[in-house]
Amino acid sequence: MSLDNKKDKGIQSVIQIDRLVHEPARMLIMAILLSVENADFLFLLKQTGLTRGNLSSHLSKLETAGYVSITKEFVDKIPRTLLTATDGGSDAFENYRRRMIGILENC
Repeated sequence: MSLDNKKDKGIQSVIQIDRLVHEPARMLIMAILLSVENADFLFLLKQTGLTRGNLSSHLSKLETAGYVSITKEFVDKIPRTLLTATDGGSDAFENYRRRMIGILENC
């Protein structure tokens, strides 16, 4: 493959990255949620080090994209927000991971 073709392929790979997953806070959220069955909001808050508002905003974007499922419930009259990565979120993260590996291998 010529240098120009390799550059063009690399540029196209970068352009096609899922920017929703690529953002560092959302990538961290997805990585955590994919490593556990589910997590509550406070666990995720501690693990990410994000503020409540920032975490909530990122979760809202991931939920809108269908990458995360958010369930609100009460446990002994205390509200609890339970978060789960969806199959779509798992697929998106895996596609992102593969694309990034390909980009980095072709640098």
